Parts: sequence; structure tokens; C-alpha cells
Amino acid sequence: MLSKILSGANIGLDAVAVEVEVDVSSSGLPHFIIVGLADRAVEESKDRVRTAIRNSNTEFPDHKITVNLAPADFPKEGPIYDLPIALGLLIASGQILEKGPNLDLSKTLVVGELSLDGTLRPIPGVLPMSLLAKQQELKTIIVPKGNGWEASIIDGLAVLEIESLDQLIKFILGQTELKPLLRRKMNLDDDLSYEYDFSQIKGQEQAKRAIEVAAAGGHNILLKGPPGAGKTMLARAFPSILPPLTFDEAVEVTKIYSVAGLLDSKKSLMNTRPFRSPHHSASHIGLIGGGNSPHPGEISLAHRGVLFMDELPEFPRHVLESLRQPLEDHHITISRASGSLTFPAQFMLLAAQNPCPCGFLGDPKRNCSCMPGQIAKYKRRISGPLLDRIDIYLEVPAVEVDKLSGIKEAEDSKTIRERVRQARKIQIDRFKTESRKILTNAEMTNQDIKKYCQVSDEGLNLLKMAISSLNLSARGYHRVLKLSRTIADLEGSENILENHIAEALQYRAREEN
Repeated sequence: MLSKILSGANIGLDAVAVEVEVDVSSSGLPHFIIVGLADRAVEESKDRVRTAIRNSNTEFPDHKITVNLAPADFPKEGPIYDLPIALGLLIASGQILEKGPNLDLSKTLVVGELSLDGTLRPIPGVLPMSLLAKQQELKTIIVPKGNGWEASIIDGLAVLEIESLDQLIKFILGQTELKPLLRRKMNLDDDLSYEYDFSQIKGQEQAKRAIEVAAAGGHNILLKGPPGAGKTMLARAFPSILPPLTFDEAVEVTKIYSVAGLLDSKKSLMNTRPFRSPHHSASHIGLIGGGNSPHPGEISLAHRGVLFMDELPEFPRHVLESLRQPLEDHHITISRASGSLTFPAQFMLLAAQNPCPCGFLGDPKRNCSCMPGQIAKYKRRISGPLLDRIDIYLEVPAVEVDKLSGIKEAEDSKTIRERVRQARKIQIDRFKTESRKILTNAEMTNQDIKKYCQVSDEGLNLLKMAISSLNLSARGYHRVLKLSRTIADLEGSENILENHIAEALQYRAREEN
């Protein structure tokens, strides 16, 4: 007897349908085979399924069993097919019906890993599976206990969260009741808490302003200063001034973390922007993604959030150079012999570095102990093309003692975040008529800049003078305009004025960089 159960496979960040076909034949010697480009974990399903069925008060058919994972033109990985294979075996052996009193399995997507005692273990990548079920116009999705919150994000889909195979069999046979999880109303503003706040940072007013501009427009920023100046503290407080994720952004980010297996089981949706801080020993693959079975790297895990690279020159040169393309295109394509996968990488790069290896070059109070050759080599670790992709360069001097010990309260993150939120709202309203999705000024193309960056005559004259004096490249010129547009948005100005251009220009790199 033949049975078919619908499941899925995650390829990159999207799920594709996989039909689990199970045939139980009384002719031939008892045998259990799985075909359809199954990997080692899928092959091992035979032993997990056999034992789980026997421990769930049902009989494992002692016949020739053939399982086909269709279509067979791409690899199937992981233990997520345990549950659909088990259900297919029980249907094909006549122990349960495909259409029972409580559930129609022909209109249900099934995923889950089985333990030997028949209980189900949570699996990664459930959100893409739920989106697949919605696209396939299915009514129900069956997931292990612990994955229900994640699956219930999608509206119009009944989610059955199952503890064990025995529980599911009894439900299908009508011997017990299970209530599907309802889609919960999610307020992305709830439970926003941050470890660091701008009110904790004394002084550094210019740095705070620059970071506010970067947050408002999604711009890249490089902080340069001596040890102890507060670069890392400013970076750690950066997420506290970013606006909450919109629902669409939250779904994008949650998909990435779900596939990567990093989603908190107590959260159905990511409600804070990612902040990733890889160590400078991170590999090329760890940063941009890849592997034999390509997985998202740090730049994709920072999607719609912040990638903080402390001690930027300490990263290997080839690792830093791999950032050039995703910083420009906002995605990364990983090509392998089996095909290509594209991961999103719309992140803000927040980098920090010392002026020299010892950290005290140019410090008025402490002498630099580095040799000129060491300093030159240190600076050459960051290439010109990479620096050209940075919007804001900022010198962060050591904090003066008076400000450090003063009692004056600094502006808190909530106040700054509200200004950033208003500026982001202006940008979303501005770009909502565009055919492609644009959420921040940093995402504008040259064509968008020409359309939306109207500069006053005084500002244009200032910009022309700066092109020659600062030796701006074409990319640098366009980045100044994007930055000026953000500064104007923070002031609520429709046009870009001279003072907006002037502030944007002061954030450009100087010759010593």
C-alpha cells in the first residue's frame, strides 16, 4: 500500500515542498530503504522511526518498505523527515487513516525529529515551513513542541504542536483532542530592554550625534580613537537608539535565525534588531556564510541590524575584503557545485579601531611607542575601497576628566530613539511608491539619489568645492548626498541645505586614514 505525506526542505532561507512517499509491500524480503538524495542523518531515520513506532503502542510493519523523498533532484538533509516517514508507514500499513475524524493529512504539512521513545524534538527552520504551508494553501502544519510559537506567526494556518508520536496517533484516531495554536497578536514594542544606554556615556557629544545620524539612515560608521575613549561603549549602546523592527522586517530576521537554529524557543518573533560582534579571529566563511551546505554568516545574522567589528585592522585582510560586495549590494551570493544561494545582508557596519598598534598616536598626554613602519603597516590593513564604503568617519578622543566626573545627566536612548524613529518614518513614506523595497536612505541607488536628494544652490556650491578639496570618488560623492538626506530628515527639512552638506562632509575620511 502506498501513502503520501507532505513535508518540506529548507534551501537557503526558503522552504520547498518535499513529498514523502511510503510503500509497504508484502512481496519480497523485509527491507527498509530511503531514496531521493538523502544524507546520513536522513538515512539514520530508519532506526529512529522503527524504534519510535514500537515505543508508541503501534506495530512496525515487517515487510519491504520503500521511502521516496520527492523531488529527487536536490539533497535532503537532517532529521526533520522522521515524523512524516513514521506517519506514512502507519498509513501504508493500515494502522491509521489519511483522513481521520480530526485531521486530513492530505492537507497538512508535517515536520519533526523523533526520539527513540516517540517524543518529538524541536527543529530549526520552522518559520519557512509555515510560509510554505501557507503558499501551498494547506490548512494545518504539525510541528514538535517548542516550535509552535514560531509557526503561529503566519495567519490563516492551524498549528498543531505535538509532544509525541503516540499523542498524534490518538488525535488522528479521534481518541483525544488537541487545540491548534492561535495566531497571537504581537506588539514589537513590547519587552524592549537594553543593557547599555546613552545616558551612561559621559561626554562624546559629537560621537553620539554621528551615531544618531547613522542609526537614522542606516549608514556605516567607523570610530577611531585611543584605548579607553569609549568606542566599545558607544557601540554597545547603539542598538538602544534603533527603532523597533517592523513586522515585515521581523519576519525577515526571524527566518534567518530560524534556519540558523539560533531562534529563542520562547520567542515567536524577533522584536529587537540584531547586534552581531564577531571576534577578529572569525574566518571568511564565518563572516559571510558558506560551507558545504551553505549557511548564513555574521553579515546575514546582522540583517536589518548592526555588525560591530571591534579592532577592525586586526581582522585578516582577505576577510575584510570579502565585505566590499555585500556592503554595496546588501546581499551575498554563495556559489557551490550544487548551485547558488543568496542570503540577505542589509546591515549597518559599525567598526572601531585604534590610531596605531599601541593606540596612542596623536594622544596629547601619552606618547606613541610605535615605529613609523609599524604605523604604516597597521593603516594599510584596511584598503581604500573598503574605506570608501564607510559613510561616517569619526575621531573619538579620550573623555575629559571634568565631563567624566560631572553630575550632568546625558540624554537617554529613548529620547534619541524617538528622533531616529521619526526620521525612519519619513524615509519609509518617501520610498513607499518605489517598486523595490527601500526602508532607509542608505539603500538608495544613484537613480534614487537623483530623484530624492534635492540640494539648495548654496549646498551644491559647497559640495562642488569639497569634491576637489577632499578628492571624493563617485561613490564618496553619492554617500555624502545620502548622508545629507538623512541629516535633513532628522531636522524635518524637505530639501538638503548647506548646513546639511557641511555636516555630512565633516564625517568624510581625512588623508591620514
